[in-house]
Amino acid sequence: MDKFLSKKNDHWIWSNFGTVANIEAGNPAPQGDIYFNGGNYPFVRVQDMGRLNGEMRLRKTKDTVNAKGKEQLKLFPKGSVLFTKSGASTLLNQRAILGQDSYIVSHIGIAMPKDGVLSEWLFYWLKLVDFADYAHGANMPSMPLSKAKLISTPLPPLNEQKRIVAKIEELFSELDKGIESLKTAREQLKVYRQAVLKHAFEGKLTADWREANKDKLKTADQLLDRIKQEREAHYQQQLKEWESAIKKWEQNGKDGKKPAKPKKLSSVEISSESKLQKLPYGWCWVSFGDSSDWTGGGTPSKSRSEFWENGDILWVSPKDMKTRKIKDTLQKVTKTGVDNSSAKLIKYLSILFVVRSGILRRILPIAIAPANITVNQDMQAIMPYFHDIDFLYWYSFANDYQIREQCSKDGTTVESIEVYELKKFPCPVASIEEQKEIVNLIELKMSVIDELEVTIDVEIKKSESLRQSILKKAFSGMLVEQDPNDEPASVLLERIKAEKAKLVKTTKKKRKNAA
Repeated sequence: MDKFLSKKNDHWIWSNFGTVANIEAGNPAPQGDIYFNGGNYPFVRVQDMGRLNGEMRLRKTKDTVNAKGKEQLKLFPKGSVLFTKSGASTLLNQRAILGQDSYIVSHIGIAMPKDGVLSEWLFYWLKLVDFADYAHGANMPSMPLSKAKLISTPLPPLNEQKRIVAKIEELFSELDKGIESLKTAREQLKVYRQAVLKHAFEGKLTADWREANKDKLKTADQLLDRIKQEREAHYQQQLKEWESAIKKWEQNGKDGKKPAKPKKLSSVEISSESKLQKLPYGWCWVSFGDSSDWTGGGTPSKSRSEFWENGDILWVSPKDMKTRKIKDTLQKVTKTGVDNSSAKLIKYLSILFVVRSGILRRILPIAIAPANITVNQDMQAIMPYFHDIDFLYWYSFANDYQIREQCSKDGTTVESIEVYELKKFPCPVASIEEQKEIVNLIELKMSVIDELEVTIDVEIKKSESLRQSILKKAFSGMLVEQDPNDEPASVLLERIKAEKAKLVKTTKKKRKNAA
């Protein structure tokens, strides 16, 4: 720790954490609602530390204990410095200053600063201490208080502590303003991203293109007739492939699953056009279900090793659905595994939807199949089956937030997408030429947005690094000027030790008299 003292600090001294603060652990949480029902006394848990989002002072707790609960607990004073000391959160280096007198769970350590030591000083110092260097246990890390008490801690004069803390908070306030501006800009980019998609599928992005090509545009009826023709041709091809598959299956003694017959085509139906926006000339409405092959997912038996060993077909699940591009680092299943389960082979460039998952509360994950793959049962894959729909056009439209809102089963918490509603969802379709122009314009604008988002993220990370640099400079004695008139920290430390010795002597005397 001496590396922080990069210049001569005549008035500073090194001590240890257990000398400049009384360090204790909280109490085991009371078990049972009888200790919490109707409670109004704050009870701090590790989760409360995690909810601070950069705040220094912990003023609110999710749980409160009642009078019966507090009988089993010790009350810790406002201004105590908290740190997680056991469990996985130990390695997160969570720190806080207690904003009110509170009861505290045993997974949290409490440092109560001695007179002459600021809570803020210890808080900021601990932000530079990585408990991973002191904790033991891989699965359940733990930071023994005996080790915490030995952590080397720099101690400057009290007045210098005040000047340094004030300077840190001044600089951090400026940083916070800058970070808030960056985050606001990032949120504005999200709005702009949706605006780009909205304008794209209202025809606004390609208004100039249509004007330049108006002599080449076909009517909406011509486009819809062409789509219907290709749809019928695709169905007839599916029938031929099925008949061939049936013959092969029968020749093989009906071994394995019987090939499923393609479903008959339904009439092209969507919501009444009167309820939909007016489309530009040459555009028509087509639903997802009327324009694409739909394939559900499945999971080959995990107990059948021959389904997974040396597999070469990517098996995608909702957790892999984070971006348009799915990396070739997933689980792989064999062709045998696909053929002998409910899983199906999904064609290259199919659009993948997650239809059941907890992540649907936040987003509707959509990706593009990077090869012939298979997906699990919580997903659907769609592939436009005629040449008049560009798969990237379909993918871009599928990112429209309205799909998640209108096709979810529940209007309050989106945990699943109703596949039936998704198939009925109306999609505006332009000519294939205009679709490609739309895709190009979307890609161009989205690439600019992506670059801006990356720049913002880099600047936010730089700001966080600068925060650490400020702390390191502060604890090197280089953030503010020293005042030779300040009482040396050595005198402060001797006073702290004298007070501790006096307290120990008084405690021993009380015990002796009690005996």
